[in-house]
Amino acid sequence: MDSLGELLKAWPTGQTITEQAEHKLTELLSEPLVLKLREKYPDLDERTIRLNLNRVYQYVTEYRSCSNCPGLDHCPNDFEGHYTLLSSDTVNGLTQLYDRKVACKKFIARQNEDQIRSRVRSFYIDEKALQRGYSSDEILTNDLERAKAVGQVLKYIDRTKEHGLQEEGLYLAGRFGTGKTFLMCYLLHELAKAGYSGVIVYMPDFVEDLKSLMHEPGKLKETVEMMKETDLLIFDDMGAENLNPWVRDHVLGAILNYRMQRKPTFYTSNYELEALEKHFSFTSKDGDELHKGQRIMDRIRPYVEVVMVTGENKRGRK
Repeated sequence: MDSLGELLKAWPTGQTITEQAEHKLTELLSEPLVLKLREKYPDLDERTIRLNLNRVYQYVTEYRSCSNCPGLDHCPNDFEGHYTLLSSDTVNGLTQLYDRKVACKKFIARQNEDQIRSRVRSFYIDEKALQRGYSSDEILTNDLERAKAVGQVLKYIDRTKEHGLQEEGLYLAGRFGTGKTFLMCYLLHELAKAGYSGVIVYMPDFVEDLKSLMHEPGKLKETVEMMKETDLLIFDDMGAENLNPWVRDHVLGAILNYRMQRKPTFYTSNYELEALEKHFSFTSKDGDELHKGQRIMDRIRPYVEVVMVTGENKRGRK
């Protein structure tokens, strides 16, 4: 259906334009949508429709567009993701027709999704892992070997939704490629829908980046404060980083010291907790420092539920 303005430009002058205008009016009056509108508002007569021909025409045109929706990115309506809605009122014997723009379901769904994404920040993590939606059925059936781990994650999500933010987080341990990051991204997305903010950090790249932030104290402080305050903090691939004493004691230690007993912290790692403690106890600069490894683990071990993630290596699998 062409726009009414384009049709008017194409019409000739004189008697013919009057005939075509009457023909177009007749077409509109017989439209099922217009008939329903007149049933809803019995005072809406032909004269009022004639005076508001452009509004009625747009109402019908946009309804047709929405009925055959090509998707938000190709929405043909004047205001993307919105359609015209008409209403009528009679005051002192004068009938008026009013129009307003209403957001469609797809536009509202996109807005909600954008709000969810705005609650989650990632550092060095593939954005696709966060943006993709997953159903709980898909999570469960993707690899039956990790069903027990998936069950623990789903229970944690339900518990948080029902009772609020937990003090205890999750520690997902397992071999390469078993889907630990995948499960944490799912948890972040699901709890973001419940209104919680979250940050996920890929530890090896984050630790390397921290070395340059040593010379930007303002940016370093902002990054650390954000990780302290976010509702959900995930350290991904913990133990794979090239650790130094400053990162361990003054950055990671400060973040964990603040969060314990306040907000949950989550981890994915190829190490179990005992092996992670050994990792934290050794740095290339100072060698073995068992007490410092224990100090960090005292801020992790009591505040996590351990989840062993088994299954096949899915990396590189299509």
